[in-house]
Amino acid sequence: MVVLDLKGRTSITDTMVIATGKSQRQVGAMADHVEKALKQAGQRVTIEGMPQCDWVLVDGGDIIVHLFRPEVRAFYNLEKMWGALEAKADAPTASAVRAKAIEQG
Repeated sequence: MVVLDLKGRTSITDTMVIATGKSQRQVGAMADHVEKALKQAGQRVTIEGMPQCDWVLVDGGDIIVHLFRPEVRAFYNLEKMWGALEAKADAPTASAVRAKAIEQG
């Protein structure tokens, strides 16, 4: 998982999370979990890509989560596009991201 701090770099979000699931089923389950956590934190959530679950985008406003199957993540290489050199090497766990969303809620 990669967490990118985009504050001041774009108006679309403050934080972008890029993560990988091993299968379409796992990507879908991850998306469901992230959606529930963000909604519980009071965030308005939109999701794209759920029927196929190759690349699912969960938009929670201040945080956008991209969930990929491995080969799709490698193809699009969002880390390079958004400058993963600024990614936090000690990326927080999913529970830490959820706690932050609740805190900001």
